[in-house]
Amino acid sequence: MDTKIGAVDGFKPASNDVGCPPTSAVCTIQNSVSPTVINPSESTLGRHIARRLVQIGVTDVFSVPGDFNLTLLDHLIAEPGLNLIGCCNELNAGYAADGYARSRGVGACVVTFTVGGLSVLNAIAGAYSENLPLICIVGGPNSNDYGTNRILHHTIGVPDFSQELRCFQTVTCFQAVVNNLEDAHEQIDTAISTALKESKPVYISISCNLSAIPYPTFSREPVPFSIAPRLSNQMGLEAAVEATVAFLNKAVKPVLVGGPKLRVAKACDAFVELADACGYPLAVMPSAKGLVPEHHSRFIGTYWGAVSTAFCAEIVESADAYLFAGPIFNDYSSVGYSLLLKKEKSIIVQPDRVVIGNGPAFGCVLMKDFLTALAKRLEHNPTAFENYHRIYVPEGHPLKCVPKEPLRVNVMFQHIQKMLSSETAVIAETGDSWFNCQKLKLPEGCGYEFQMQYGSIGWSVGATLGYAQAVPNKRVIACIGDGSFQVTAQDVSTMLRCGQKTIIFLVNNGGYTIEVEIHDGPYNVIKNWNYTGLVDAIHNGEGKCWTAKVHCEEELIEAIETATGAKKDCLCFIEVIVHKDDTSKELLEWGSRVSAANGRPPNPQ
Repeated sequence: MDTKIGAVDGFKPASNDVGCPPTSAVCTIQNSVSPTVINPSESTLGRHIARRLVQIGVTDVFSVPGDFNLTLLDHLIAEPGLNLIGCCNELNAGYAADGYARSRGVGACVVTFTVGGLSVLNAIAGAYSENLPLICIVGGPNSNDYGTNRILHHTIGVPDFSQELRCFQTVTCFQAVVNNLEDAHEQIDTAISTALKESKPVYISISCNLSAIPYPTFSREPVPFSIAPRLSNQMGLEAAVEATVAFLNKAVKPVLVGGPKLRVAKACDAFVELADACGYPLAVMPSAKGLVPEHHSRFIGTYWGAVSTAFCAEIVESADAYLFAGPIFNDYSSVGYSLLLKKEKSIIVQPDRVVIGNGPAFGCVLMKDFLTALAKRLEHNPTAFENYHRIYVPEGHPLKCVPKEPLRVNVMFQHIQKMLSSETAVIAETGDSWFNCQKLKLPEGCGYEFQMQYGSIGWSVGATLGYAQAVPNKRVIACIGDGSFQVTAQDVSTMLRCGQKTIIFLVNNGGYTIEVEIHDGPYNVIKNWNYTGLVDAIHNGEGKCWTAKVHCEEELIEAIETATGAKKDCLCFIEVIVHKDDTSKELLEWGSRVSAANGRPPNPQ
């Protein structure tokens, strides 16, 4: 059945399928004529883009104005149902669109030519790495300047205007340079539909003099995209299931491990159904946290090699068969390539491919179809989970603090754990928050996001802005290190302008702690800021904001009670002062292994 993309409801994820994008599909644009005729003054390119964004579920666009995009912004503002959010810089606008796409399924940002485009590029690259459909719109040069020998401002001083385009070609799945009205409708629609189909960012450049011109192709309400579902090769699917059933049913203690590509494959529910049917223990890779319900009866935690949840790695690595659904094995997720896995024991299920051991491999097999079919065929085998149950020892608790003892990070996260519910979402910044947040147990419906593949410090500030804007019914809890916060702090201002009620825990430990554990040096020490003073200055009496600086557990408890009580309708910023060497044990282990991987000598020539 075709899925019509035309309402926000179509993008709302169910349960813990946080931010699952719209159904990956082969997009066709319907050429039939819509009966709704648009007022000629509104039949412009700018309004067409605005209507398309609203159709696909984007109700907020993150932007930074510049002279090349100002007219386009006028038309976006004029569209009912579309809210234009001005950000402090383009990087944060891109990060905000990233966070928005994780919750809503698709995001959008608008910047100006080259100086804006190259500034937002880093955020677009991160979205590409995380398979997020993101529409990046750039206000481009006047159409009359193309093909001339003119030198424009906001460029590097040469008459070639393609520098920005060339930069975007490697981090987007489609690029449209719209500098004439004749094919503008086709280019824009193809770009947006491609983003939805590929679940990747796209780049659209709009000449600054075209947005306001009425044109016949924009004279009618755009027909919604028709998203035709991708189909598995039925013979390949049956063969893949048959081979997998034979492989797993002869195993003594098989396990299941979910990976981050469950999101793009829209296979989160199918993966859980498989776990329900087969009785295998269920784990996730670190970058898949939040995609699988942690309240599942056979959930055993995060598989992350040497820094896994207690007893999880032992069960996974001692299994005689393991099915990984949507994994990414990079140097970070493999803890410096130190996972104790054997290829001949593995089944790797990617969004459209299944590989069993050292072979065979089956292409054109969709993950969702494969997992659903497999669930009907596997024999029930709880052996590995029973082994886990036998060896499992409940986690201990941090040592109790003496009165006014300097606050420890593990104590802080013990209290953050108590704040989580179905009405909250956690955003974890790159750094030690990766490891501490990974240990949080997510209640049913609690959102969770972090950027592991790209790992850009500062991502979380913009992503928190975008995520909170996309799901105003959830209260976002962001855990951010001081070093990361210094990169992108400005857009706390935008959170206040939007009336968001996020709780930010700023972990002040004096530097780039994750870098310290990989390779220490004086460059990892940063200038200390008065972070609460900075946020108070940004607040400047406009909007609802409350700040606190805590040094001990008693002050933390009081701050959390205030943030969740009297100040529950405010943006709450809690600066937590901790010792510079106070890190999770997982970061210590992970850092030394990643350092060893980074420091490998060249292979002999």
